[in-house]
Amino acid sequence: MPKVKFVNEKVTVDAAEGEDLRTIARKNGVQLYSGPHKVVNCMGMGTCCSCNVIVAKGAEKLSSPGLLERLWRLLNPLLGIKILSNPGKEVRLACQTRVSGDVEVVTHPPINWHGDKFWN
Repeated sequence: MPKVKFVNEKVTVDAAEGEDLRTIARKNGVQLYSGPHKVVNCMGMGTCCSCNVIVAKGAEKLSSPGLLERLWRLLNPLLGIKILSNPGKEVRLACQTRVSGDVEVVTHPPINWHGDKFWN
């Protein structure tokens, strides 16, 4: 049974093989959404991009990004900024990412507006 560690919350939970990160987080009381997205979000359909997480360890044990997730990387400005401000880190949508092994994820990835690598 895969284990998912939510780094910011210091919570490690068991997950079923093939279960998505959003469902795992919701079952175990981990808040993925912030601000108005706590109430208004796409309910896991992959269109609001507000459940983004950084994969700290175990990226190879997650499903590969599907067409919808790859499309939103290009079209959603908020997700694009999070990807650009976290260079070298894998930013994924929790609702579109399925688990097949042990992983560590960071919820609420920061936006580094003034970092050295953001404007380069």
